[in-house]
Amino acid sequence: MFQTTPPSVARIALASFIGTAIEFYDFYIYGMAAALVIGPVFFPGGNPTTQALSAFLTFSVAFLARPLGAMLFGHFGDRIGRKTTLVASLLVMGVSTTLIGLLPGYDAIGAWAPALLCLLRFGQGIGLGGEWGGAALLATENAPAGKRGWYGMFPQLGPPVGFLLATGSFLLLANLLTEQAFKDWGWRLPFLASSVLVIIGLYVRLALAETPVFARVLQQHQQVGLPLRDLLKNYIVPLALGALAMVICYALFYISTVFSLSYGTATLHIPRQQFLGMLCVAVLFMAAATPLSAWAGDYFGRRPVLLVAGGAAFLSGFALKPMLESGSPMLITAFLSLELLLMGATFAPMGALLPELFPPALRYTGAGTAYNLGGILGASFAPYIAQRLVAEGGLAWVGAYVSLAAAISVFAVYMMRETRDNHWL
Repeated sequence: MFQTTPPSVARIALASFIGTAIEFYDFYIYGMAAALVIGPVFFPGGNPTTQALSAFLTFSVAFLARPLGAMLFGHFGDRIGRKTTLVASLLVMGVSTTLIGLLPGYDAIGAWAPALLCLLRFGQGIGLGGEWGGAALLATENAPAGKRGWYGMFPQLGPPVGFLLATGSFLLLANLLTEQAFKDWGWRLPFLASSVLVIIGLYVRLALAETPVFARVLQQHQQVGLPLRDLLKNYIVPLALGALAMVICYALFYISTVFSLSYGTATLHIPRQQFLGMLCVAVLFMAAATPLSAWAGDYFGRRPVLLVAGGAAFLSGFALKPMLESGSPMLITAFLSLELLLMGATFAPMGALLPELFPPALRYTGAGTAYNLGGILGASFAPYIAQRLVAEGGLAWVGAYVSLAAAISVFAVYMMRETRDNHWL
């Protein structure tokens, strides 16, 4: 009934990586569109600040939906299996993203435009809510002893690659199209291209077998009727600590990308092409930090790595104002690179740590819900809050926001026990 020959490391890596790369590509293109064009297209009539705030509020809708997606897909992932659920989550995300690319603007259908946009953002959030937990389990539940952190790195490499694809697509359009053409129709092309990426992802995932850990759960009939109920009854503390540990990952990423892109182009008047190029350089540091941090998590333990990286993130908040406000492309690129390096360092161990907090029969629901609750706290309103903080008190307050997020995550990790040697089955 179940595959007895273990899949190759390359196949596990590709299948867990490709879904998160596609899913995060979908999410990132919306974040960039929100920073550049969503406001004028779907919320015309207001001043630029009001348009930016409205666009960032639609950005937050998907994060509010993500825990619901984690609970929904987690239920089926813990009841019927990881593979089927991962295919479904990819489809939901891909269809929602493609439809955003086809959605008429406010000038064409009036108030229906922002309403439908929010609905499709909700669909994106539901799909992504079910994606990460399953991808992390696909990797870690196939990992040999002592290498769960390394295998858990595979889905964590998806975000920087997805980000590079998203940034590269917008950078290409910025160089090929006029400002008006980009606003009229060009921004839609990356959303439509998502449909091609989803087909590739489905092809890879449909060839997979169930993970050996969950195959044993099925064979021994250990599934629970309502995973979410058991999770809230018996694992509420690990769930809360896991969610809080994720806060700094999200805050670092979305402050240094979505908010900084908006601030750099609108306030500092750095050309869009130039700022997108700066982000492409910076995200390479995130990609480099990810395997190093994952390896260190296996060697030293998850807690030491996260405590050190979180402490560094706390200090980085103090660098935000002088470096971003300088207007110097070199200093700004250095700051973006620092933040995304720390994002990779705090994010990589989560691929193993969050699954290790929960038993196999609740693991999809637990890991995914913790991951996405952290998104509400750390990312859903991060660009919006940062925009308001700049308007009310300046960039120093945005730096304080980053430091506060880091302090929350460091406290949560400090309150955890080391999970590296937890009993896995």
